[in-house]
Amino acid sequence: MRSLPFARVYPQPCLPRKKAIELCPDKRQYNLFNPTPSECLREFEPDRPDLTDNPFTVDAGHVQVETDLVNYSLSRPDEDGTVTEKFLFGSTDIRVGITNNTEVDFLVQPINAVRRQFDDPPRDDWAAGPDTLEIGFRHNIYGNDTFEKSSRTALGIRPFIEIPTVRNGVGEEDVEGGVSVLFAAQLTDRFEVEMMTEYDFIKNEERSGYHVEYFNSGNVSYQWNSKLSTYVEVATLFGNVDDSSGIVLLGFGILYQPVENLQIDFGSNFGVTDASDRINPFVGVTKRF
Repeated sequence: MRSLPFARVYPQPCLPRKKAIELCPDKRQYNLFNPTPSECLREFEPDRPDLTDNPFTVDAGHVQVETDLVNYSLSRPDEDGTVTEKFLFGSTDIRVGITNNTEVDFLVQPINAVRRQFDDPPRDDWAAGPDTLEIGFRHNIYGNDTFEKSSRTALGIRPFIEIPTVRNGVGEEDVEGGVSVLFAAQLTDRFEVEMMTEYDFIKNEERSGYHVEYFNSGNVSYQWNSKLSTYVEVATLFGNVDDSSGIVLLGFGILYQPVENLQIDFGSNFGVTDASDRINPFVGVTKRF
């Protein structure tokens, strides 16, 4: 990965959120070109691997790289009996802290392979190439630096736009976008809940204009110790073009942080309804700079 001029690597580990607040009660002075010092960094809390985005932003002047090393999904047969497999390698969300409460995200998907297995006549069709580029803007409304000290809740918002990079049958071929509202609540020192509601503006396939799809998700995570945590999640998507039903997913994951500012994760989502993928296992890694 190329070095970024505004990213600084600090050798000291970041402090717990409560201690960071005591040492740095006002972090509004920090920005992209005046990075937050190491002793003031918030708790390392990646977005991945669950489908529910969290409301916390990356500290100003720092970069967080969240990568899907391998992401596989297998669909159920559609009305024509076609089964679709997707292989995603190296999908990376690059999150850049702009101010204390805002960040810009760039989701880059360099290698996406799609295999369609047709039933009549039996044959396989492969397509591969980069997927869409997603650019997002995340703003924390409250709770970024007070989540564990006073508020115990946090709220954020994230508008985004998806830009097609190539027309190769792999990704979407039209500009689409959406906006999500993000919420987190700390139930105990070990239990945390995150919820997200999202409105997606999707291009119609058979007529002009766009329609709205509604994505909602929530998860409960448990921190077993300073290095290991797990989560379970429920996600739904309605308003999609599949007439059979909405999409409902159940997911779980294991997150391991062997050293400061590094996380390794793996898990899977499982489809519940006919419109959902059967299974979606993944393995990924996150690093903060």
